[in-house]
Amino acid sequence: MDDELRDRVQTAGERAALFNALKHGNDPDVGAIMGPLMGENPDFRPHGDEIPGIIAPVVSEVAAMDESERRDRLAELAPDMVAELETEDTGDEHVLPELPNAEPGSVVMRAAPNPNGPWHIGHARMPAVIGTYKQRYDGEFICRFDDTDPETKRPDLDAYDDILEDIAYLGFEPDRVLKASDRLETYYDHARELVDRGGAYTCSCPAETFSELKNNGEACPHRDKDAATVHEEFEAMVAGEYAAGEMVLRVRTDITHKNPAVRDWVAFRLIDTPHPREAAAEYRCWPMLDFQSGVDDHLTGVTHIIRGIDLQDSAKRQRFVYDAFDWTYPEVLHWGHVQLDAYDVTLSTSTIKSLIERGELSGWDDPRAPTIQSVRRRGIRGEALVESMTELGMSTSDVDLAMSSVYANNRDLVDDEAERRFLVRDRADEPAVECSIVDGDAPAPAAGQPPIHPDYPDRGTRTVPAGRVYLESSDLPPVGERVWLKGYGCVRRDEDELVFVDADIEVVREGDVDVVHWVPVTESLETCLRTLEGDITGYAEPGIADTPVDTVVQFERVGFARLDAFNGDSTDGGDTTDGTDSTDVANGVAAGADLVAYYAHP
Repeated sequence: MDDELRDRVQTAGERAALFNALKHGNDPDVGAIMGPLMGENPDFRPHGDEIPGIIAPVVSEVAAMDESERRDRLAELAPDMVAELETEDTGDEHVLPELPNAEPGSVVMRAAPNPNGPWHIGHARMPAVIGTYKQRYDGEFICRFDDTDPETKRPDLDAYDDILEDIAYLGFEPDRVLKASDRLETYYDHARELVDRGGAYTCSCPAETFSELKNNGEACPHRDKDAATVHEEFEAMVAGEYAAGEMVLRVRTDITHKNPAVRDWVAFRLIDTPHPREAAAEYRCWPMLDFQSGVDDHLTGVTHIIRGIDLQDSAKRQRFVYDAFDWTYPEVLHWGHVQLDAYDVTLSTSTIKSLIERGELSGWDDPRAPTIQSVRRRGIRGEALVESMTELGMSTSDVDLAMSSVYANNRDLVDDEAERRFLVRDRADEPAVECSIVDGDAPAPAAGQPPIHPDYPDRGTRTVPAGRVYLESSDLPPVGERVWLKGYGCVRRDEDELVFVDADIEVVREGDVDVVHWVPVTESLETCLRTLEGDITGYAEPGIADTPVDTVVQFERVGFARLDAFNGDSTDGGDTTDGTDSTDVANGVAAGADLVAYYAHP
């Protein structure tokens, strides 16, 4: 790294440290600012391993300032960032807008997932927002599985529980859980009543024929059937006497409506593929989503609906049913789609499922998969995801969710409790190197004593044996130069040996030596760190073996990670399509590791 870039890194690091400290009201930490720093400065990323050591001194300086000094210094460096803080200080306590015509205690909202697979990250927006509104208005949260398409969007039997687990992970519990496939008789009854009210008719027109008539604003010849005939043919549909595509039940709308998609839309059709749920396997006459959802929203007392901007026509279609029954339509809010950075995989359940089936992803919880199961396994808390989702607001435009926002929120939640540990990565392009520590100007200590948490000295220290150690190759100083082994002391390189100099921390404060992490060769745990970019091998300090699985730790100068398994036996993973554990088959790396950990974020 040249001097110009080093200066830019230091300045940017100081700004980030000041902003972080003022925003959260505590002392900054190198790990806490790495995500925003790298996100805002892409040209820093090739030097990611060097940057923590460069910014550590300025972070320490910021930590020594009081709030007034921090604010004055940030005003010198970046007055716009001070303005941003002041805006946040005076902002509305609620990020989400008020619901229209909402009365506390009377708001009922629903999430209506199609259980055709576990949820991707974008799906978290709906329960995050509904759950937040429920809390604000003391309302009701319904989870209704819209599983009435056993063919095109065939339900996955495991997905029902998977989705409920995802909702629980986000911090919410539905007040009611319904399955549309349990309610076929209710939909049939309302279809019969709709026929009696003159609002529906059976149609046997080929799809192409009806499409042409509809687009021309011309009525289907079956539109004027008498109610008795319609009832007879609908009951034959229910009994499965027609082949798929041979007969449908249509809602009578305005055949000249300006939007052809609204004209006499299909309410029921026949599907030959049995439903995977045994309780629904015998049914062949299935409601279309607009009919089923519209009826259920009314019957369950839904007051406010949130749906994608691409579903605006649904309200237009459903209002014809509501008008026929003299029902009041709920308030509707539309929002744009969520677009996500940081992943190479698109937010698509079918795409993710296909990648798993082809073996390109080890499972729904593969760290490379943009799924809720994945971020959960990585040690990201549901609260962090909820906060980021609600911060997106309710815009009708497509919105971008930066994972750096999720990471920042999670960092605030885990940083104080996460113990610090050393991990030396052993990468193909940058292998770990072995060196012996020998006596020099003073006897070399037998072990280092780095703090368990630098901000909480009362938690004590951890013992890391020295002697022969691993370093990351980029941390190895040139022959004759010094380096500070964190928690141990200053050493000078002499070919393959590190000669102990002393334990005077002053050389670090003066910026004369870089601070690096290290681990002993003989006692360290061979580690597989699973990341968004693939699996990385390395060596973790031996004391981590006493840390329980499912604990989030901070690997110093690397990032936060969740401990998943020791001795290669996964404790929390899903299964692959062939029944083997996803951790053990991931790139063939994890199977032989003493420790498997999932990388969360910087």
